[in-house]
Amino acid sequence: MYSQVDVVVPRQREDFVETPHIREMAYRAIDYIKAGFPVHFSGPSGVGKTTLALHIAAQLDRPVVLICGDHEFGTSDLVGGLSGYHKKYVRDNFIRSVLKTDESMTSNWVDNRLTTACQYGLVLIYDEFTRSRPEANNVLLSVLEERILPLPASRGESYLKVHPDFTAIFTSNPEEYAGVYKSQDALRDRMVTIEVGNFDDETEIAITRAKSGVSPEDARRIVSLVRKVREAKSNKLTPTVRACIIMGKVLKLREETVLGSNHIFGQTCLDILMPEVPREEREEVSRVIDDALAVY
Repeated sequence: MYSQVDVVVPRQREDFVETPHIREMAYRAIDYIKAGFPVHFSGPSGVGKTTLALHIAAQLDRPVVLICGDHEFGTSDLVGGLSGYHKKYVRDNFIRSVLKTDESMTSNWVDNRLTTACQYGLVLIYDEFTRSRPEANNVLLSVLEERILPLPASRGESYLKVHPDFTAIFTSNPEEYAGVYKSQDALRDRMVTIEVGNFDDETEIAITRAKSGVSPEDARRIVSLVRKVREAKSNKLTPTVRACIIMGKVLKLREETVLGSNHIFGQTCLDILMPEVPREEREEVSRVIDDALAVY
C-alpha cells in the first residue's frame, strides 16, 4: 500500500513512564496537532524526545514514517526520485516475411518518505531535522502551510495535495551541538516548539526504575548522584536521564546495589559521567562523585 517506504505502526510501550510532567507535555502536543499544527521537540540528546514523539503517534493511532536528519540529504531524499529503468522489448512476427521489433527504456520514479506520508495521511517523525542542510528542508514550507507538496516533473504531476490526516512531529538538538545547522526561521514559524529539558527528579527516578529494573532506593540514589554532577558542571544539560539508565543497568547486570557497590562501580560512574565534562571541571566533578558514593 505504501509503495517502497517502510512504515512503522507505533504501539504503547509497557515500560513507557508517564508521570504528570510527561502526561501534561504529551497532552499539549496532541492539542497542537489536533488544531492542525506540527510539533517540534527541542532539547539535548538523551532526554527522550524521539520516545515521546513515538508515544504521541501511538496516541493518535496512526502509522508513522520515520526520517533521521543527515547532512548529505537533498530534497530527493525526502520527496523521491528516479531509480533504475524499465526496459520493454516487443518482437512482432505476425507475418512470416516481416520482422518488427520495438525496444524502449523508461526511468522508474520512486516515492520517498515525505511523499508517502503526505499522500496517505501518515505521521511524519523527522528526528533531528536540523542535521539536514536547511535547503533540503525547503520543501516542507509549502507542505506545512499551504498543504501542497511540489513535485518534480519527472513524477508526472506538478504537485500533490497533502492528505488531511497528515501530521508532522520534529525533534532537534541545540544549535551548539556538533553537526547541527540553524534551521530556517520560516520553517520554525510553521511549527509549535516545546522545549524538552531534564525532567524533575521523580520522573527521572521512575524512568530509571522502568528501564533498568533496579530497586526504588537504588534508582533514587543513582538519580541523586547524576543530578549532583549536573549541578557541578557549567553545562547543566548533561548528563541526562540516559546516564541514570546506563548506571542502573550495570548495577542490575552485576546484581549489586549502590550501597553494596565497590570501586568498580565508582569507576563505572566516572566512565559514564566524565566524558562530557570540560577538563578544567573534571577534578571538581570527580570529587562530587566520590563524596556521593561515600555517603551511600
